[in-house]
Amino acid sequence: MEMIYNSPNYVVVEFAQLDGASAGGFEIVDKQARREIYIAGESAEQFRSQVRELIATEPSMEDVDEFLSQFDVYMHHPVTLH
Repeated sequence: MEMIYNSPNYVVVEFAQLDGASAGGFEIVDKQARREIYIAGESAEQFRSQVRELIATEPSMEDVDEFLSQFDVYMHHPVTLH
C-alpha cells in the first residue's frame, strides 16, 4: 500500500499486486464528503493509464483534484476508521 496523492480534498492509495492474477487497485477518498471508492481490475488499469497521461502534462494540484472529481459520483462508501 502506497499513498500516491494527497491534497486537502483527495487522497489516493495504490494497493500492490498480490498475485499473478490481480493487477492491484486504488482507493480514492474524497476528504470533504468523507466517501471513498476502491477500483481494481480493468478499471484500475484504466485509471493508472489516465493518471500517467495526466502526470505527463505536469498538472497543478487543482488539475489533479478536478481529474479525481469525476469519481465522486461513484463514491458510495463512507470513510470509516479502523
